[in-house]
Amino acid sequence: MTDLEKTQIQIGYIPLLDCVAVLWAKQRGFFAERGLEITLVKEASWASLRDRLAFGFLDAAHCLSAMLPAAALGEDQLGIPLQTALVLSHNRAFISLSQKLCFDLQISEQDHARQSAEKVVSAIQAQQSIQLAHVFKQSIHHYCLREWLALANVEIAEKIKLTTLPPPYMVEALRSHVIDGFCVGEPWNTQGELLGLSQIVASSQDVIPKVADKVLAVTADWATQHPHTHRALVAAIEKAQQELQVLDDYTEVWKMLMDFNIVQFQCSDSIHVKKFHSIQTIIRNFVNESSAPKLEDFHWLIQQMLKWDQIRLSEQSIDQISQNCILSFDP
Repeated sequence: MTDLEKTQIQIGYIPLLDCVAVLWAKQRGFFAERGLEITLVKEASWASLRDRLAFGFLDAAHCLSAMLPAAALGEDQLGIPLQTALVLSHNRAFISLSQKLCFDLQISEQDHARQSAEKVVSAIQAQQSIQLAHVFKQSIHHYCLREWLALANVEIAEKIKLTTLPPPYMVEALRSHVIDGFCVGEPWNTQGELLGLSQIVASSQDVIPKVADKVLAVTADWATQHPHTHRALVAAIEKAQQELQVLDDYTEVWKMLMDFNIVQFQCSDSIHVKKFHSIQTIIRNFVNESSAPKLEDFHWLIQQMLKWDQIRLSEQSIDQISQNCILSFDP
């Protein structure tokens, strides 16, 4: 690929199931096919990933979709514009509560999202201390938690103080009684359940619309300076996404996830069978339609910022910011 502006690329990621297409593209040689030499960089938190991407230590990153409008608004305290040309996952987060809290509040697996929210809100109104966590202020996980609580009581949803923790710390924080529940992507909900610590009480799909959760993000300056490299990056990951959707045997994928320490529990077609097939289904359906980012996704994310973060914007500004978050390649 003689037209590539840069061939040695660093891609940052957080250990979550929805970075799988990036890892698989490296594993299967799809980046190499396009002349790219990729170094995968595991980051400790979304904040460190964002900062390292913004200041050029990373070329691209597995990123929270809401980070892009937050950067445009300067809500991330940096204000360095980010863009995406590729969605890595649509809302596949879950809300999990400690098994003890579920037992105490009589929350059952049969309860739908509103019922579980009503039981939690009733406990809060009765002065019970319940500490809930999400992964980052600007994330569908934050908005999902608030929207879930709002199913029962909008005032509680607005006033409750939520904790922010990196995804890999959620289960340990629950074990240590630092928090009572969390909203995070897989595999951390499954890990909590298999350790006997938590119980999934709602899916983000039960609470919020189908919007982009993670995207492949680059800075706007980087995209301008490296258009051919960017296109090659996206094409390699898209090829991985397409293969993961139709793959029959997930043995190699599962081994890769364990090698990268993303999955830290035993799960197979003979052990924890239901969870094994559930995770396989999630991977197949991270982007079960188009992986192109949509304007309405960013509209929704910004509307959530207006609703829960008390930001004021005109409709024209919302539309402009949404458009600036998306990069479309010329045919």
